[in-house]
Amino acid sequence: MLVDEGVNDFVLWYYTPMALAFSHALRPRAVVYDCMDELSAFSGAPPILVQRERELMRRADVMFTGGHHLYEAKREQHANVHPFPSSVDVPHFAQARMGPADPADQAHLPRPRIGFCGVIDERMDLALVEGVARARPDWQLVMVGPVVKISPDSLPRLPNIHYLGGKSYKELPAYLANWDVAMTPFARTPATRFLSPTKTPEYLAAGRPVVSTSIRDVVRPYGEQGLVRIADTPEAFVRAVEESLSQSREDWLPRVDAFLSRLSWDHTWSGMKHRIDEAVGARAGTEVTELVE
Repeated sequence: MLVDEGVNDFVLWYYTPMALAFSHALRPRAVVYDCMDELSAFSGAPPILVQRERELMRRADVMFTGGHHLYEAKREQHANVHPFPSSVDVPHFAQARMGPADPADQAHLPRPRIGFCGVIDERMDLALVEGVARARPDWQLVMVGPVVKISPDSLPRLPNIHYLGGKSYKELPAYLANWDVAMTPFARTPATRFLSPTKTPEYLAAGRPVVSTSIRDVVRPYGEQGLVRIADTPEAFVRAVEESLSQSREDWLPRVDAFLSRLSWDHTWSGMKHRIDEAVGARAGTEVTELVE
């Protein structure tokens, strides 16, 4: 397609090493490997993925990681790797603070509501979700998002767990606005070892207290700075939610906003573009040197 269109000036940006299978013959100005997760740890990952990633890292001029923990794991494997953890569109999610109307499919639910939005897949700690629901049948656990890669039959089914399905990005602030606490109940498995959930800053931008399991990139910095409560067992999770329900926001919310003021996707892109421009320049310089020699 690039050849047919006469495109000769381009950068290749890889999210998965498996794309090498159909792009190896292209001649870009630079190669970017945007490593968002340790894909080889996911269920059903092809055995050749590890070999392809090694090949991609040899070809890549610059490498990005989707979080600091992943950066720590990859920084010895590439000479030009930089961490870019999840950011947030603060104005979009801050709409939740303006009191939008409760969506019809959750408006009938009693309070308090403990909510999650995102993909419901193998990374979810379903036993934890069930344990919290059983421990506090007076709480409503609202699960917003599609069920992916796992059978719906594996989901805990209790009267106070509500699966509302996938919603559009535009709709999310209204759901978050009408929760009392937001949660990220991810299991601690190889598939979540390097997870940097986008949900964490999105919940905070919406002004929701957050309880999360001890995912490394949530513990640091959010847990360490007292912006998010961390809990891994149903008992500890229940206590953390109870504390969140009763917390004063007068001190907490200004600290949240101060932290979020340093986050934006525009800032993330600006940092990435700077590194890409450097990589393009370095490769051009190398090619000129080779021609002279």
